[in-house]
Amino acid sequence: MAGKQDGATWNRRIEGCGMTLSVLTKLAEANRPEQFALLERVAERLSSSDAVTALLVRGSLARGTADRLSDIDFVVGVEDSRFEDYVSVLDALATTELGSILPGWRDSIVGHMGGLGFVYLIGWAGQLQQLDLYVAPASCIGQVQEHTVCQTIFTRDRTADYKPKAQTTRFVSDETNRPRSCTDLLVEVMVIGYLIRKRISRGQQLIAYSEVFLFNTAAKNLIKAALAPRSTYYGWYQLEAEVGVTPIGRECLAHLMALISAPGIPTVASLTDGLNRVFAVAEMATPEAIGTIRDAIDAYRHYLELP
Repeated sequence: MAGKQDGATWNRRIEGCGMTLSVLTKLAEANRPEQFALLERVAERLSSSDAVTALLVRGSLARGTADRLSDIDFVVGVEDSRFEDYVSVLDALATTELGSILPGWRDSIVGHMGGLGFVYLIGWAGQLQQLDLYVAPASCIGQVQEHTVCQTIFTRDRTADYKPKAQTTRFVSDETNRPRSCTDLLVEVMVIGYLIRKRISRGQQLIAYSEVFLFNTAAKNLIKAALAPRSTYYGWYQLEAEVGVTPIGRECLAHLMALISAPGIPTVASLTDGLNRVFAVAEMATPEAIGTIRDAIDAYRHYLELP
């Protein structure tokens, strides 16, 4: 494990692959050991691929304002010609190399900077840690640096210029607009639930309020994807007419009504109730989605101490 190896070995690894030791040292001084050990591990694993051209830390870690609940936020630059292949194996890498308990959530909150955002929940030192990866074609890294605060910790020397490729741009667009499966939406609910839990712990009521809307919308989308997959109506329109025509549909809508009737500013108790309602909806409406990630749900319940 990267956090356990001796300093000299880690220094040689960093210097050998072009990582900026001084940046990592500053980050180590500003953050808890558990977080920094995970930061080291993620940096080592991501930079080991020769498709990766740059690795940047962004967010609170880059600004020096991180606390014990802060996520680890990376920008990963990938050769344009290998971008699609890299994205296709990202979930496997996060699971086997980094200990993610869930497939990645395609982050719909992060701003568009030419790439794709993913959020992973990592089991680390007995807790869940949030890992945000913004994977961008190498030709877009300059654009990313213009739009977000970040610090470069790794670059790989290349002699050729990075030129945008039309197929990569199309892939990013197609992936951004791809309809989400029931499993995708269940993962989205769980990740947003974790975000809300952090807001509650920090006392960030306004942000928690905004994320409750995202949570409820993801629950609604899960119901529609499971019970009205060919719906032509936008958003919340015609839910009763499309979904409420079967006993299962009516029960799912009853759970949804309970979610949107809960207090706008969540508590641990209301969040727990909301998550349990979504799991109940999924068990009824899309048991196959539950089945594909049941072990992950059990791990999630364990880390969040859900009954």
